[in-house]
Amino acid sequence: MKFFFRYLRQKIKVIAAFVLFSCIFLITFRLYHLPLGAAAYPALLCAFFSVLFFIFDFIREKKRHGEMLRLYRLTAATLGELPKPRSTEGEDLEKLVYILSEEGKTREIELTEKYYETIDYYTVWAHQIKTPISSMRLALQSEDSALSRRLLRELFRIEQYVEMVLTFLRLNSSSTDYLIKEYEIDDIIKQSAKKFAGEFIDRKIKLEYSPVAIKAVTDEKWFSFVLEQVLSNALKYTSAGSVKIYALGEDEFCVEDTGMGISPEDLPRIFENGYTGYNGRHDKRASGIGLYLCKRICDNLGVRLSVSSVLGKGTKVSFRFLGNSSFKE
Repeated sequence: MKFFFRYLRQKIKVIAAFVLFSCIFLITFRLYHLPLGAAAYPALLCAFFSVLFFIFDFIREKKRHGEMLRLYRLTAATLGELPKPRSTEGEDLEKLVYILSEEGKTREIELTEKYYETIDYYTVWAHQIKTPISSMRLALQSEDSALSRRLLRELFRIEQYVEMVLTFLRLNSSSTDYLIKEYEIDDIIKQSAKKFAGEFIDRKIKLEYSPVAIKAVTDEKWFSFVLEQVLSNALKYTSAGSVKIYALGEDEFCVEDTGMGISPEDLPRIFENGYTGYNGRHDKRASGIGLYLCKRICDNLGVRLSVSSVLGKGTKVSFRFLGNSSFKE
């Protein structure tokens, strides 16, 4: 019915012209005292055939409209399937659509090239910066002092940020390097926690680890990145107390800290790209990208990532392995 009224609005000028001309004939015949039937009869015949024409034209236009609706869901590559134009205006519009489509394709190619140039640049940068980082680490490991230990912790943070850049680039690339197989999650947890051992000791924060006894199909490198991000956040926002790692069920475990917690208004948005919230504004180093990457990776690995928190008391991050069927290639 909506299309019918649209069609009437398009044809209103033709209908108005027909009525106007019929009235002119009837008035002219009346003024000259001619039989009105001589004008009324042809007018009625014209009206009858006009109705038939409008019905035929309406059916054709509706079919054409249905074809256009189908094409809305297709891509620019299907422009050749557009219905043939039936007027000069239609031909002009078709040419305009074609020109805009070609400009869009050109623009898309240019943006794609720039995107891959940017990826190549930052990939090279991330790999090159690892060399001076390794040199500084070797130099600091040769001495044992409070300053060297603190600098090693900060150097580890830098390595994390570099790894975050590489992860972001890999995650948005068309190809990834997933190596999916069954792992003992306890082995991944131990490897990740070991990297933060020095910080746990220096800051006198207790790590309470209870083996989770979970076997899951995942990717060790990508899941390690997620776990390290969560542990890093736990340490960053915990000034005293402990970080606990324990099982919640046969396929779920959590990392719980006694830190500052997350405010209720920030909690629904913590997985948004670039969102830092109150904690991020308090800690000027926060980028707002860590948890965003964690969520993206967990979604790809078939891991349900969830966060609960009480402001001023701590945060609990849980990981639930949903099984092979949830993994996205």
